[in-house]
Amino acid sequence: MSTKSKIKIATLQGKWTGDFDSNNAWYVEQARALKGKGYDLVVLPELFHTPYFPFEENADFFDLAIEKDNPLVAQWQGIAKELNAVVVFPFFEKRARGIYHNSAFVFERDGSIAGLYRKSHIPDDPAFYEKYYFIPGDTGFEPIKTSAGTLGVLICWDQWFPEAARIMSLKGADVLIYPTAIGWMDSEPKEIYPRQQDSWTTVMRGHAIANRTFVVAANRIGTEGHLTFWGTSFVSAPDGYFIEKCAPDFLGVSTVEIDLAETEENRRWWPHFRDRRIDLYKDILKIWCE
Repeated sequence: MSTKSKIKIATLQGKWTGDFDSNNAWYVEQARALKGKGYDLVVLPELFHTPYFPFEENADFFDLAIEKDNPLVAQWQGIAKELNAVVVFPFFEKRARGIYHNSAFVFERDGSIAGLYRKSHIPDDPAFYEKYYFIPGDTGFEPIKTSAGTLGVLICWDQWFPEAARIMSLKGADVLIYPTAIGWMDSEPKEIYPRQQDSWTTVMRGHAIANRTFVVAANRIGTEGHLTFWGTSFVSAPDGYFIEKCAPDFLGVSTVEIDLAETEENRRWWPHFRDRRIDLYKDILKIWCE
């Protein structure tokens, strides 16, 4: 598939509006404002079409899941075609009765489905009770080839695992993309807030550096229940440098242009893949080394 070297990226940083129609309408309006402006890639946050419901275990929230033939999916396929842009569309997927995933479609410029990723690492922490809702994904770490580059799509909790980023990169991902929904609990001491947020950006910038590739993170903002999401969506260069970074309360579209040729340049100067010692890495397949 033909890919341009320079890619224009739009990251949507939104918040839950309180109802499904107005929430989706806001994202649609933000996306359609990009029409005719030459954007190649549009990234939406994790579970953007719902509130962040895993703050508690409640069986009624399964009703929020949508199947792959839901009109919302078709609508955003149409938006990809309108914009002539690749769209990363995260959603709460109902795969079958009793089988639910935290997933993301990638739509090609013509509205066709380029690929699907299902979240692999599922957290179970206070206010993030995702194991109650989501079955671990079975798609593996397979980059999705598009006209906006080969995309290594991962979702939120996946961002803490260097193995996922490495495998995506080894398989040719040009960009690692992390739709996410992360924030602070109001019961946590506020003095640790900056440290938590810094950990979140640092680990993904580390993936950029270790793999010498671009990273895009799209987070939500706003307060939902006892969670306040910290926004700070960003794009990192292959050396970890912030090319673009949103404020914690920014509401709207963040845009940037990247040049995929930087990866080749970085990997010539910093040949991490050349120097890997795969003969010494067998222990990585163990749960713990006794």
